[in-house]
Amino acid sequence: MRPDLNLGPQFKKVDLSTFSSHTPIVESPAVPLRWEGLWSNEAATQAFAALLAQSLGTWPGGRDARIELRGQLGAGKTTLVRHLLRAIGVQGRIKSPTYAVVEPHQASTDKGLWPIWHFDFYRFSDPQEWEDAGFRDIFAGPGLKLMEWPDKVAGQLPPPDWVIALEALDEEQRRVTIHAATDSGHAWLAAWTQGAADAA
Repeated sequence: MRPDLNLGPQFKKVDLSTFSSHTPIVESPAVPLRWEGLWSNEAATQAFAALLAQSLGTWPGGRDARIELRGQLGAGKTTLVRHLLRAIGVQGRIKSPTYAVVEPHQASTDKGLWPIWHFDFYRFSDPQEWEDAGFRDIFAGPGLKLMEWPDKVAGQLPPPDWVIALEALDEEQRRVTIHAATDSGHAWLAAWTQGAADAA
């Protein structure tokens, strides 16, 4: 006969009903992971750009947003940027930065001058070229940064607030998807999603 084991107090009954009154230690707010839309033609692209320009001007930190534009050749990335810059108030000719890599712009607003930088990294063959070009100083300063072909400088760019991905469905239609990658970007995406729901 072996003596009874003394299991101690660890197996005493616990009243679980008391736990319901406690606030959870970690609570994750419901944040949209992405937003999807469909542009039926270029006029829809222009309307999207106008709404985005207005939103960036009012969101906290929106004037200093970092936005990556992704999509294959001909998806409409540069077209979107041109409409966005016009909606913000950029005057004069808007050139593609394909050869210059970056085109600086500025717009006059009721809050003063708004600096904007449009990058196209398509011709970069080595991410180190980003560092050698001195772009770190631009990204450390104020202003909106719009980046095409960011994968060409992978590991060099700071996290984007938004990634706008474009997919050409045919000659006219484009599917657009927005992902957020920063706290600010998530807050903007929540506001954007709510605005889209209100407009529906």
